[in-house]
Amino acid sequence: MKIEKSQLLFERAKKILPGGVNSPVRAFKSVGGTPIFIERGEGSKIYDVDGNEYIDYIGSWGPHLFGHNPSFIKEAIKEALEKGTSFGTPTELEVKIAELVKELVPSIEMIRFVNSGTEATMSAIRVARGFTKRNKIIKFEGCYHGHADFFLIKAGSGALTFGIPTSPGVTEGNAKDTLVADFNKIQSVKKLISENKNEIAAIIIEPIAGNMGVVQAEKSFLEELRQICDEEKIVLIFDEVMTGFRVARGGAQELYGIQPDLTTFGKIIGGGLPVGAYGGRAEIMSLVAPSGPVYQAGTLSGNPLAMSAGYSALKYIKEHPEIYQNLEIASKRLEEEMRKNLQEVGKNYTINRAGSMMTLFFTEREVRYYGDAVSSDTKLFANYFQEMLMRGVYLPPAQFEAFFISTAHTDDDINKTIEIQREVFNKIFV
Repeated sequence: MKIEKSQLLFERAKKILPGGVNSPVRAFKSVGGTPIFIERGEGSKIYDVDGNEYIDYIGSWGPHLFGHNPSFIKEAIKEALEKGTSFGTPTELEVKIAELVKELVPSIEMIRFVNSGTEATMSAIRVARGFTKRNKIIKFEGCYHGHADFFLIKAGSGALTFGIPTSPGVTEGNAKDTLVADFNKIQSVKKLISENKNEIAAIIIEPIAGNMGVVQAEKSFLEELRQICDEEKIVLIFDEVMTGFRVARGGAQELYGIQPDLTTFGKIIGGGLPVGAYGGRAEIMSLVAPSGPVYQAGTLSGNPLAMSAGYSALKYIKEHPEIYQNLEIASKRLEEEMRKNLQEVGKNYTINRAGSMMTLFFTEREVRYYGDAVSSDTKLFANYFQEMLMRGVYLPPAQFEAFFISTAHTDDDINKTIEIQREVFNKIFV
C-alpha cells in the first residue's frame, strides 16, 4: 500500500496546522505512522488520495449510521443548497426537525439546535446552573463532553489518548467547580454530594461511554443517579452526542428506560453535517434566551443545510425501525467472530459492544471502569491498527475510541474484516 500523497500532504499540513490536523486524534500520534488523507467516501468504504480503498469503521466518528453519501441525505442537501446555505433567520425546517426529535425521544419537551456537541454540552451545563442557581457540576473520569474548559478535567477521547487529562489553559476557577466521580461507582457520587451539599447544579454522564472505549453504565448505577438527582434537586444530563439515535431510536435512555432532565445530541442528528442540540424538560429549557435569562446564541445554529441532512436522517430512522435489528445482527456477528479469532491464537482480550458501537481492549481485565480501560496495552493496539490499515480496514487510530458499524456494511465487508483480523492476530500473537 502506497501513501506517498498522504505523506506529502502531511508535511505541508504540519507547516500551517497545529500538528498537521484540525482535531488531535487524526494525527496518528498514539498509533504511529502517517495520517491517511481521505479523498472521498461511498457506502462502507473510504478512498485516500493515493487511491487506496478501506472498509471504514469510523464513519466520521459515528454520524454515518447509513454509511457515506446515502442518496436520501445527499438529495436533501442538494435541495436545500438550491435555496441558500444560511439565512440567520428562522426556517420551517428547524420546527419540523425539533418536532421529530421530540417524537422520537420522550424526555425532550423543548430543544435548541447548535453547531457541535461541545456547544450542546457547555450550553446544557449553563442552563442547569441557571435553573438551580448553583455552580458546581459532577462529571465522570474518562467521559468526554467536548473541549469546554470545565470538561477538560480527567476527560476521555483525545485528552485520554494523549495523556492530557487536564489541559493547560484551563483555569483554577473552572477546575474547582468541576468535581470528578468514578464511572459506575455510586459511592463516589454520594461522597461528592455530601461534601458539597446544595452546591451541585448538574451531573453529566455518557450513559454509554464511547471516549474511554465503549463502556456501558450499569442500569442500577443510572437508576441510583436518577434517584439522587431527584432527591437533591440536581439536573441529570445524559450526553448522547454519540449514542443518540445510534444505539436505539430513542438513544441510550430508551435502552435503559431512564429519562434525564436534559439530553445533548450531535453526530447523527446532523446526518453527517456539523450539528448539536440540547433539550429536555420545558421547565428548564424555557430559561434559555430569548424566553429566559440564560444566554446562548449562534449565527449558524439551525442552518438549512445541516437541518435538511438531520431531518432526512431522523425521518429515515422513523420510517425504518428495522435498521437497529439489522445493525445488531451485523455487529453481534463481527463481535462473535472476533472473539473466535482471538481464541484461536490463545488470547482472551476484552471486547465491549453496545449495539453498533464496539471497542477491542488489549487487556484481559473486564472493562467496567476508567481504571480498567487504561490498563490496555496501547503499543499492541498501535501494532494491530497499522496491520489492519495496511490490509484495507480503517479503525479508529486510538485505543480509547469506539468503532462503528453502519447499515452500509455488507456481509462481504464483515467477512473480509473477519478474515483480515484472523491474519493480523496470527501475525502479532503467534
